[in-house]
Amino acid sequence: MPDITWEQPFCQDSGNCFRIGTDAEGNAHIAVAGSEEQHITDSIAALRTLIRDIKAGKADHLL
Repeated sequence: MPDITWEQPFCQDSGNCFRIGTDAEGNAHIAVAGSEEQHITDSIAALRTLIRDIKAGKADHLL
């Protein structure tokens, strides 16, 4: 498992928390806070695009 540097948790409402981290290989990781051992890994560029698209409302239809 890579050595991941996790950011502080991002939480909304009643504890829906997730964490974003990076590693030395330039990968980004996202996990539910408290379950960091089960995370999704992709490039930093892919995570950046995901966050921008969510903020732009492109995933609203999924909610």
